[in-house]
Amino acid sequence: MKKIVVSLFTLTLSQLVFAQDESQDLGVMNIVATSPLGGAIEADKLPTNVQIVNADQLEKAQTISLSDYINRYLGSAHVNEAQNNPLQPDIHYRGFVASPLMGLPQGLSTYVNGVRFNEPFGDTVNWDLIPQGAIESMAMYSSNPVYGLNSLGGAIAIKTKTGFSSPKHQIEVYGGSFDRHSEELTSGWNNGTWGYFVDLHHFEEVGWRNFSPSNANQGFGTLSWRGDKGSLDLTLGANDNDLRGNGPAPLELLKKEGRSTIFTQYDQTVTRMFFSELSGSYNVNDNVTMSGNTYFRQNRMRTFNGDNSDYEACSDSAFLCGDSSPVIDTNGNLVVFNDSVNGATRNTNAMQMRSKGGTFQTAFTGDLFKHENNLTVGTSYDNSQTHFASNSELGSLTANRGTAGSNIYIDKSKVRLHANTETVGVFLSDTFSITEKLAATVAGRYNHINVELKDQYINDDEKNLNGNHNFERLNPSAGLTYQLLPSVNVYGNYAESARAPTPMELSCADPEAPCKLPNSFLSDPPLNQVVAHTWETGFRGKLNKVINGKWDWNLGFFHAINNDDIIFHRAGNIASQGYFSNVGKTRRYGIEFGSTLEKESLFSAIDDWHFTTHYTYLNAQFLDGFAIQNPLNFDELTRVQSGDKIPSIPQHIFKAALSVDLWKKVSLGMDGMYSGNQVFRGDESNMTAPLSGYWAFNGTAEYKITKNLTLFGKVNNIFDINFNTFGVYGQTDGVLDYPTNGRFVSPSAPRAGWIGVRLSI
Repeated sequence: MKKIVVSLFTLTLSQLVFAQDESQDLGVMNIVATSPLGGAIEADKLPTNVQIVNADQLEKAQTISLSDYINRYLGSAHVNEAQNNPLQPDIHYRGFVASPLMGLPQGLSTYVNGVRFNEPFGDTVNWDLIPQGAIESMAMYSSNPVYGLNSLGGAIAIKTKTGFSSPKHQIEVYGGSFDRHSEELTSGWNNGTWGYFVDLHHFEEVGWRNFSPSNANQGFGTLSWRGDKGSLDLTLGANDNDLRGNGPAPLELLKKEGRSTIFTQYDQTVTRMFFSELSGSYNVNDNVTMSGNTYFRQNRMRTFNGDNSDYEACSDSAFLCGDSSPVIDTNGNLVVFNDSVNGATRNTNAMQMRSKGGTFQTAFTGDLFKHENNLTVGTSYDNSQTHFASNSELGSLTANRGTAGSNIYIDKSKVRLHANTETVGVFLSDTFSITEKLAATVAGRYNHINVELKDQYINDDEKNLNGNHNFERLNPSAGLTYQLLPSVNVYGNYAESARAPTPMELSCADPEAPCKLPNSFLSDPPLNQVVAHTWETGFRGKLNKVINGKWDWNLGFFHAINNDDIIFHRAGNIASQGYFSNVGKTRRYGIEFGSTLEKESLFSAIDDWHFTTHYTYLNAQFLDGFAIQNPLNFDELTRVQSGDKIPSIPQHIFKAALSVDLWKKVSLGMDGMYSGNQVFRGDESNMTAPLSGYWAFNGTAEYKITKNLTLFGKVNNIFDINFNTFGVYGQTDGVLDYPTNGRFVSPSAPRAGWIGVRLSI
């Protein structure tokens, strides 16, 4: 074994040292976009880390969504299954999150065909809106100011299929565990000038946890035109999804009743989106391309959350009290204490979000002073209007920890809010080749954001939610890349990016009037925008000649400091009750390594092998101290110290995937992931033991019966390991008749399998 390792090391070193004198096949050149709208540049000239996924990789992985693929195969990324719904995960990248849950410090921006897909009210990301089968490619970028608001940790840019990129017809059907079944029809065609693509997808399951059914219906399509110098794409999308995710439960309850049990039920999210975009480009000449888009997006969301209550009988009267104050209903009456209003709350909200806007840019690729140069300049305008309504109904708990309503609504929690957000951005990115090997990139974006809030509740005479907030900033970046050897590229970059407080955060920022997320907002003291300063450097390259195949690798270091970071402070006995505030500086830094190998005919003429691995060391810390609710005693405060770890972020992430193709017909694959210990949410002061790390393994198989017919199957959690992906502190008083330590966790799904067929022509 030692001889093999020494020989491999010596061979690798010799390839690095002597590659200058030998030609080397570097394979297909990776081209990435210079902005959300597009453009093109060699990935090795971009001084930051970029991870790219194409449609074939998504299909072969048999993941149910893009977020599922990111979790399994991309470096520095992991998932917290806070909702325990496969279509509603929290995606973390380098310690920054893109989540459908309000209350999290969102730090990743998402784009679909150049249109920002973070929801305008809370910067949240609903991963269930776009069917995976409609995705042509995805690129995950590290911090880059060109990608606009919320790109503190990075950006996810999705490009969907057209009849020119995917001219085929396909139907895929699978089913299995949890009564899960999926049917997806895709069709693409073009005649050289006109083309179309359409994707229709239905997903349904009963769910592996009690009272957790989900139903998703998604449609996406594009009508395209291609000319000699220009192109046009009209894209339409819609969905009608009803998702149940019942989230964390007390550890003691899971041990007593099994991991499929839930605490209180049910938690429901209904999304109905309509999306339309017209995009186009025109080649003025060989070196100048103008492109632009305009869009309209509407998302109507409804949520229901059955929860325990922190209200109780007043000590000196027959009325109901909260925080020693009598509860008043929406009719202005004191609420009389009785069994129908004791023990539960039924929280509902409805959001109608409409967004419109567009982007225009020009890309120049001609030489500058006889040196290769790639310049992109552009501007964008986005306007969104949100109508938000929420109610909290008093109720009682049923025998199965459901809720029964009383038809009595709390005046303090009733909200009718209108939010208007207007954003103007101007951006520039320029990559100048100083020499054939050395390239410099400078980029920047100026943003101006106006957030106007109007309190629409007629009983609120003071109109506490009214406010008008303006934020602006110029965020720059600069970096270098150097082709040290044909197989080694060196890069370094500094970038700044900003996130303005969302309407949701501005409406829930008063410590004296904590709100219940996502249902109730009570006042709007000013919050500062979050500004991230990110350094990164590393090496990357190709060692194709070492294995006579394809071998990509990268090794990098990143360091990001957020100034005026915003977090959600717990206040009260319920995990979702609290307020937002700036807490000073936070830091996320680490080391990331990745490698991808593809080797044809490794042992014989029939076997082709594929291997990927990623490792990330990630240290996420608070740098400034502040007071936080004590997770062991909600009536006390404790102090967060500089150096305390940020919750829900593992320090170590390791992933590996191995697959083999036999006779070009049979494919067998297995992937595994380790996620390290993470601090419980609600324990920002790191007082208690962390959530334990875990291993997870999955397998896939595929058999091409004919050129057009494929049989496939997959097994998740092959070894049926019980682990927990998320932890939070909560309160069980009045719900369980036995004591708990307040530690709630989201358990892993048990071993499960599915089988399906794919027919394509």
